[in-house]
Amino acid sequence: MTNPRIEIDLNKLSKNVQTVKNLFDPKGIQFSAVTKAVSGSIEIANVFHDLGVHSLADSRIINIQKMRQAGLNSQYLLIRSPMLSEIEKVVEFADFSLNTELSVIDALSKQALKTGKAHKIILIIDLGDLREGILPNEIEWMVDKVLHLQGVGLVGIGTNLSCFAGVAPTQEKMSELSLLAKDIQDKFDLQFELISGGNSASYQWIKKTNDLGGINHMRIGETILLGRDTLTRKPIPGLHTDVFTLIAEVIESKTKPSQPSGEIAQNAFGKTPSFDKLGDVHRALLAIGEQDVDTKSIMPRSKINILGGTSDHLVIHSEKIKIKVGEELKFDLNYSALLRAFTSPYVQKVFLK
Repeated sequence: MTNPRIEIDLNKLSKNVQTVKNLFDPKGIQFSAVTKAVSGSIEIANVFHDLGVHSLADSRIINIQKMRQAGLNSQYLLIRSPMLSEIEKVVEFADFSLNTELSVIDALSKQALKTGKAHKIILIIDLGDLREGILPNEIEWMVDKVLHLQGVGLVGIGTNLSCFAGVAPTQEKMSELSLLAKDIQDKFDLQFELISGGNSASYQWIKKTNDLGGINHMRIGETILLGRDTLTRKPIPGLHTDVFTLIAEVIESKTKPSQPSGEIAQNAFGKTPSFDKLGDVHRALLAIGEQDVDTKSIMPRSKINILGGTSDHLVIHSEKIKIKVGEELKFDLNYSALLRAFTSPYVQKVFLK
């Protein structure tokens, strides 16, 4: 089988989706399954769709286009504010999108009128994480402007926390969002379809809270894919953390000094490395590198240490086991590694059913 590869256990993925649905459904929360970490994988999107997930969400319109053209009959949400250069495709392939800029919404309005295809809008409010979002004191002004545009329909508001500054989705933050939604609906005589409380970082809040307020929608990706709390990276009980397995092949296995010899300068990635004095050690090279995966974000399942990676090599150290050329080693991945592995054309994707 071709290496490097990433094996995806679709049965474990299905169980994770169902576990999340079992938590959300009784609370009246719908969720969009986020596919951006897996580059809009059709096989994975099919699992979400077949289990009755509300909608499929991605940050890149090219992935949404791919899923829709593959025949997946779902609602599609673009979760990154559209670029002006992609407005035509957004209206054609996405049913609704998260937005923060009036000029972008105006462009969506014009394209929707031109094509006769309405587009739904969710306005994102910045509650302190300082990535995307309209400031709370500007949201009423924005709502008023959007309501005067034709071709687009304002179906809700939402927020995004934790992704940039690590701001946690606390009860206080979620209550603030609910209160803003209530005030807007009261002032403009609206009934929002969706009040979107954020991403996978909100999972533990949903699990523990007795006060959801008006929040009825989430955008969930990493929790389902990796089974971990995104605020702490700790495993979530009841979820599989091994849906994905990265496999790489050994191409060299030798005993070498633990420290390099010669004058040390910057390496290929502009870093000046340092190495512990361990004497002669057993080292191996694997045919995988930074062009394939974030080598700092993979965790070996066997008793080896990762010393570092270059563009197309991973250097490992083994104290107790002799590693042979041709041997395959398995790794777990965190979110950064998963993103890069699925983006890389050099990593084969193998789906296990």
